[in-house]
Amino acid sequence: MPDSGSVRRRPTGVLVVGDVEPEVGPWLRAEGHAVRAVPTVAAAVAGLDGEPADLVIAGAERAGGRELAEVCRALRAAAGLDDAWLLAITPAGGRRLADAALAVGADDWVHRPFTRAQLLARARSGLRAVRQRTEASLLQAMLVNVPGAIYRSAWHAGHRLELISDEIERISGYPPVNFIASERRTLLSIIHPDDRERVEAAVAATLAAGGAFELEYRIVRADGEERWVLDRGQLVPASGGRVWLDGALVDVTERRAAELRASRGRVVQAADAARRRIERDLHDGAQQRLVSLSIQVQLARARVADDPAAAAPFLDDLGRELQEASAELRELARGIHPSVLTDRGLSPAVAALASRAPVPVEIVDLPDGRLAADIEACAYFTVAEALTNVAKYAEASHATVRIAQDDEALVVEVRDDGIGGAAAGGGSGLTGLVERLGACDGTLEVVSPPGEGTLVRAVLPVRVVQRG
Repeated sequence: MPDSGSVRRRPTGVLVVGDVEPEVGPWLRAEGHAVRAVPTVAAAVAGLDGEPADLVIAGAERAGGRELAEVCRALRAAAGLDDAWLLAITPAGGRRLADAALAVGADDWVHRPFTRAQLLARARSGLRAVRQRTEASLLQAMLVNVPGAIYRSAWHAGHRLELISDEIERISGYPPVNFIASERRTLLSIIHPDDRERVEAAVAATLAAGGAFELEYRIVRADGEERWVLDRGQLVPASGGRVWLDGALVDVTERRAAELRASRGRVVQAADAARRRIERDLHDGAQQRLVSLSIQVQLARARVADDPAAAAPFLDDLGRELQEASAELRELARGIHPSVLTDRGLSPAVAALASRAPVPVEIVDLPDGRLAADIEACAYFTVAEALTNVAKYAEASHATVRIAQDDEALVVEVRDDGIGGAAAGGGSGLTGLVERLGACDGTLEVVSPPGEGTLVRAVLPVRVVQRG
């Protein structure tokens, strides 16, 4: 696998134009450059499509009769040489000619006679400048187009930011100018306090081991909202204990929310599957036990008729068996997905709940048609849990159930006239409903002022099931 820090570059192209010493070409080739020598500007421009040039070394045009300044002007005006470094070769004592070449577009010059070392030094300097210009353009393009906020942080200098792209404002709510060279506003300063120690430890571990890091953590935006970000970066150590952190921040809040919803959905589906498994257990286990007890009851009736005194111990055993069977049924029945909900839908299932409630329940409104199974289950268990709380805790004389549906939401409301004071997190069973509703993108609200009754209100998205 290639080193992630490596960058592949094409060989540097050097174009030699006009009257230039013949040894210049071999000197540059020995340095690994691709060199093309032509006598005129016209020949130089004609070959640019196939062989681009990063460095142009220009002398006067002997064949075409152009002076050095004219050659430099024409080269600088040529399409394809805009970003090339133009090095002019001037005669000894030709300061005036050098100034004229610089005035029309040359970047540097070297006087004749020159040595190999002098020429190569000027060439390296020019190529370095071209590379810096290219990298600056590349960096600018990345800052504009790469998703996320690209940054460079001086970790050794209080985490001050030396570079940050405009995307940081969309992610954090703070404009980029607030971060640059600031000791107060750094990336570390916007990390959630509960995550900051973990981030610092991860960066320290990466610095000790070398290489890149990838970390997800929370930030606190300027408006106080918490967002999740993915931070991918590279620590760049330098002499004197200096360390830079180069990386990119990407907002992943929506992705994490989607993953959480999917995870909650899997939990609810697993719970529903477990309830259906209990249904099968009831049918295959407890029901068979009850059938056996029914037979024993018939035997007991016959024994009582024949020998009442001998039947007493038998009836005692039968009573214990019935108590055990009843306990088993209560345990198994807890939270089972009701068959009426599966077979007939939400409205009949809620009506059945209301008819069994120990407190009088008035049904104000129920939806028509079927909804998605998970939505119906959430609504059903919201009503079931709320009515259970009314019976256990509310000391109410009356309750109402309202389930209203529009194009966007299903609203489930259970209201009682009891003593109030209920809370979703108080161990009343409503805490589990919060999680179930959250798995279906729903919300739960409990309004229960002391002495004024309780309103349990759930809002669920509508997903209608088309049934043929």
